[in-house]
Amino acid sequence: MLMNCPVCNNPCVKNGFQANGRQRYYCKACKLSCQQDYQNRACVPNMDLSITGLLKEGMGIRSIARYFQISPSTVINRIVKISKTIEKPPTSLGKVYEMDEMRTYIGKKKRLVWIVYALRKDTREVVDFRVGTRTNKTLRMVIETLKRSSAKAIYTDKLPRYRFLIPKAMHRTVHRGINHIERKNLTLRTHLKRLNRKTICYSKNRAMLSACLKIYFWG
Repeated sequence: MLMNCPVCNNPCVKNGFQANGRQRYYCKACKLSCQQDYQNRACVPNMDLSITGLLKEGMGIRSIARYFQISPSTVINRIVKISKTIEKPPTSLGKVYEMDEMRTYIGKKKRLVWIVYALRKDTREVVDFRVGTRTNKTLRMVIETLKRSSAKAIYTDKLPRYRFLIPKAMHRTVHRGINHIERKNLTLRTHLKRLNRKTICYSKNRAMLSACLKIYFWG
């Protein structure tokens, strides 16, 4: 029985056999080799899309691995691979932003890191983020992105560092000025298992935390 290509849906032709004896098919339109069913479930079409969806819905690495019956190492490699294909969206000029930091840890609770990020006040879209220590260097990376976009205003909390990093003309610290990003902090802790406060799931390195955030924000 012939099959259609899982990518472009064009008819495939038979193209020999795999080493395990399964029939191999070839799509002349998109040059893809495929099978009707896979012994290795990690090769199933649209696996990356499925992993992305479950990651955003609060499942951890091992939970995703158990769900698809693949190894945790495969899930980790796929997440890193997916994140490398995602590019930060361009920032619009002259918009109003909210900026905040959220604390978490890597490996053990004594190794604290902060997720510093900014979102547009009107659309709630995250425009930039950084993972690092709560220092001027980390904060400045996000602030520079907002300054290059000619931000009309940047709302923050009353952390003293912001007064020296953000020009006075665009800096705002009004009451309830960062309600949207504070609510986003709660959403992040709810949707990403590694950011839950009471869980045994946590990040073991900064690169993996950044990859998951990149997928969640822009994937």
